[in-house]
Amino acid sequence: MTSLGEGLVIAHLGKGIAVEVGEQIVLCQTLRKLDTVVVGDRVLLSQSAPDQGRIEQLLPRRSVLQRPSRGDQIRPVAANIDTIFVVFAAEPDCDFLLLDQYLAICENCNIDASLVFNKIDLPYSESVELELQNYLTLGYTLYRVSANRQVGLDTLRQALSQRTSMFAGQSGVGKSSLTNTLLPDKTLKINSVSETTRHGRHTTTAATLYHLPSGGDLIDSPGVAIFGLAGLSEAQLAWGYREFHPFIGKCRFNDCRHVNDKDCAVREAAESGLISSSRYYRFLKLREKMPPANRL
Repeated sequence: MTSLGEGLVIAHLGKGIAVEVGEQIVLCQTLRKLDTVVVGDRVLLSQSAPDQGRIEQLLPRRSVLQRPSRGDQIRPVAANIDTIFVVFAAEPDCDFLLLDQYLAICENCNIDASLVFNKIDLPYSESVELELQNYLTLGYTLYRVSANRQVGLDTLRQALSQRTSMFAGQSGVGKSSLTNTLLPDKTLKINSVSETTRHGRHTTTAATLYHLPSGGDLIDSPGVAIFGLAGLSEAQLAWGYREFHPFIGKCRFNDCRHVNDKDCAVREAAESGLISSSRYYRFLKLREKMPPANRL
């Protein structure tokens, strides 16, 4: 029997999957019985030629990021991510609701989350700074950078150097600028990966894994809404808010929805200023955005 080699999935090329084996890229098909193979997966493969093979086995994942698919289905986007860096900026206006959504998902997916405030050369309001302080209080790391002015990037490079990372954030915040600055020869890395055409929120997202010059891997996934709330239950959404943790167990009811429930410790903490009321109100908004089947 042919011995199986281990490889790292770095891209999807048409119907094939690009797997990196050492210094070599092997174009692979996959066994039908396997779960969906995504960028970041480690796999075992057999090779029929130096540059052709078949994925025989999917190795255990330490994390998986999913996004809504057709109907009520969810599908994996990328695997084995260590940290998602949520990018936002002074322009366009900071979408803290989307930021909280990303953080809540990371808290439930065994993925660390850090914040990247881009375009710090532009003016921003005091209310934005107050919100940023809330996240610092919760223990999130915040990187203040300007991709255009090359400010704060060395610290960000250092943070990226020891892990597999991904940038997420609303359109226009500078994710592409950051990626292109960190990967100056990105277009030369994998010429055969076609650029995904954009059709708004229905765009099919194609992720590609790149090795950063300063160390670490960056999974670049075009599209804005690469992951949503479809995979979370209402209880998991609440758990996605770190500051709720000390209070969830103190609610009168085990199935407390943290809305208008009697003796809800989370709501009372927000009303008394023990936790951020703005974050609590955004939790209520996200809860309303969830598919009805995920709510109690």
